[in-house]
Amino acid sequence: MDADEFETFVRDSAPVLRRYARAVTADPEQAEALLHQAYVRMATRWHRLVAEGGLLAYAKVTMVRLQVSRLRAVVRRLRSAGAAPPSAAAGEYGQADHDHLRGLLAGLPPMQRVVLVMTYLDNLDDESIAAATGRRPATVRSLRDRALGTLRAELPVTRVRAEREVAG
Repeated sequence: MDADEFETFVRDSAPVLRRYARAVTADPEQAEALLHQAYVRMATRWHRLVAEGGLLAYAKVTMVRLQVSRLRAVVRRLRSAGAAPPSAAAGEYGQADHDHLRGLLAGLPPMQRVVLVMTYLDNLDDESIAAATGRRPATVRSLRDRALGTLRAELPVTRVRAEREVAG
């Protein structure tokens, strides 16, 4: 493995992949662990990955698959312990800005958040998301619809919509 080439990739891709990992996990500590796991996987396959190209895309799909595996393990442990899987509780948010949306996204169930990230950050189609997450395309659409419904319900009425309602 060309260590310099790998180190350059890590240095150049870290900001983008760190943001992606935070979007997928909604937790900075888990995001760092996920990013490091992805880099370890890539290091073991570096020569093949360089020959095939698409290093950034490979890293993103790897992070999603690692996160899905982690979530499945958590659900299995909870089921075997007889506990219900954790649900995301929507908290009280007072501002409709970037932080508010980030909080709403963090409150979504993890698979819904993963589907939104892959749909809107990666512009992937349902089939690609399904392949990466081990779900069917119909399940991907359902997860996305539920996530968007939750976000719409929690976002404040926009000014334009409010003005239309007052004028109408």
